Amino acid sequence: MKIGLQTWGSHGDIRPFVALAEGLQQAGHEVTLLITCVDSGAYAGMVSPSGVTLRVIASPVIPLSEAARIGEAAIGMRNPLKQMTMLMEAAFLPAEEAMLAAALELAAESDLLVGHYFMYPLQIAAEQAGKPYVSVLLSHVAIPSGHSHPIGLPFGQSFLWWLSCWALQKTAGRYPNRLRARLNMPLTRDFVNEVWLSDLLTLVAVSPQLCERQPDWPSSIQLCGFLDMPNMQIEGRLTDAVEAFLAAGDAPVYMTFGSWTPRDIPNQTDTLRLFTDAAQMAGCRAIIQTEDAAACGFQSDQQILYVPASPHHLIFPRCAAVVHHGGAGTTQSVTLAGRPSVVVAHISEQEHWGKELRRIGIAGKPLHRRSVTAKQLASRLRAVSPAMQAKAPVVARAMAQENGVAAAVRLINQVSGAR
Repeated sequence: MKIGLQTWGSHGDIRPFVALAEGLQQAGHEVTLLITCVDSGAYAGMVSPSGVTLRVIASPVIPLSEAARIGEAAIGMRNPLKQMTMLMEAAFLPAEEAMLAAALELAAESDLLVGHYFMYPLQIAAEQAGKPYVSVLLSHVAIPSGHSHPIGLPFGQSFLWWLSCWALQKTAGRYPNRLRARLNMPLTRDFVNEVWLSDLLTLVAVSPQLCERQPDWPSSIQLCGFLDMPNMQIEGRLTDAVEAFLAAGDAPVYMTFGSWTPRDIPNQTDTLRLFTDAAQMAGCRAIIQTEDAAACGFQSDQQILYVPASPHHLIFPRCAAVVHHGGAGTTQSVTLAGRPSVVVAHISEQEHWGKELRRIGIAGKPLHRRSVTAKQLASRLRAVSPAMQAKAPVVARAMAQENGVAAAVRLINQVSGAR
């Protein structure tokens, strides 16, 4: 078949789609992947080893000068609906027209469409073209169930989900409905069940080690596992400086906020001060990821190494623990590496991941970026217990037996009738 995929977001939203596209191409399909990256133009030069056709659309969406302001605003919001609305309007809507035009073209040339769950332009294009559509969730937090809700109360989950779906439709339903009205299509009435989820197939790209399938999920919602792949060329290798630091002493703690790492000097300096002070208070060696430590007045020494980036799959297994923001991709990469986490959540979805890691015993209570202090972070580092260190490799070994890409390809083939 000709299969079209479209994703939007940061590296954690793009990498799983690259993995899935490669898997589908290797399974004999003719695959095209559309990428819209919020914060980077790096994917423009990427080449698929399997022959996937790659198209980069409207990337980066956010100018570097705007990224700090948007990040600060999101971190300061306690209401997740306001947080999502702000991020949609700042980081999605500026690329919406380009993404819709590309989606309409992709739908016309494809037999089946697969989209990031936020990618309502592709869902609309697929419906207009009469083509089957598969949604990919990168987190299980958005799946309604009478047995669980992100708030975590022991009762009333069905009512809470009814209320959540009503609020999400009221808040976000206007975005796809503007496009649907323009294309003379019926309006959506339920943003969660009609936009985020597909009644044909919704793939939940989360390891079963982190996600429990709920008994009232419909059969159209399938847990495929983490959409993982070997390091991409643009992720690079470990530098000589990193290798030398790793060889020079005890396993360090790796500290990163991933795509939420500030790039402007004032906020970058604040993050570096938080990480550096916490590592020094905890008495541990650390590798700290940041864009330009020298410009912020920080220099590496025998205890702390500052790096612009390191490929997660190569560095995490060689560290004692990982401090991170709780992004879906980073969370699962740390878990697969068999290392405990210390989560400093920036937005509500990341807090959910932190709670899941705590639930399975490989992290403590998540911290919040808007209020975290170096003293609190140091305390969490010291609280990484022998029980966490023992449990993390057990979870990793179970996760290593999974193959999310193969499971996703099999499920897509099943619903499309391909063999």
